[in-house]
Amino acid sequence: MTTIQPRTLKTRARLIEAATDIVAESSFTELRVEEVVRRAGVAKGTFFAHFKDKDALLDRMIGQIIDQHLDQISGQDTPKTIDEILDTLTPLMRFMGSERTVFDVILRYSGAASVEEIGPIAATFERFIHVLADWFVDGPFRQDADPATLAEGVQAFVFQALALNFCALNNHRPVRDRLRPYLELWLNPAKTLDPQG
Repeated sequence: MTTIQPRTLKTRARLIEAATDIVAESSFTELRVEEVVRRAGVAKGTFFAHFKDKDALLDRMIGQIIDQHLDQISGQDTPKTIDEILDTLTPLMRFMGSERTVFDVILRYSGAASVEEIGPIAATFERFIHVLADWFVDGPFRQDADPATLAEGVQAFVFQALALNFCALNNHRPVRDRLRPYLELWLNPAKTLDPQG
């Protein structure tokens, strides 16, 4: 096992701190490697010694923010209604859909696209499934399916709702309103019609 030198950790932390400051002042879209290295006080080659490219830095930064949202979600009571699920997921969805750049990086690094290594964003997607699956073990939602499968479906519907939000033909509805019917159909048991009535 290789040990990472403290100086290397400090340099990486300076790069991430500089990038975080830039994003706070402008956006993920405006983040440029040249500005990151200037603020961190390092050479451009140093950046590439720590991150393969700008997207690798974004994977790290965005993955960390998703993890913070998952920490908050995990600390809340288990949702008992579709509205409570929507309330719980809304801050995370708001972040994921905050910028096209954020959503694009999440899609590319989630594991949905062909990525050779598991990075921070892909790890959060696995965690997201586990957090949601715990909601579906017991409770008012359908019990005729595996909780992990229900969680994977919710995750897929979140992405569908967010993706449609970036489409000019469909961006007139809030993501929450678009997600609601998917969750109603997916999580509520099918209602059987009374043959007598």
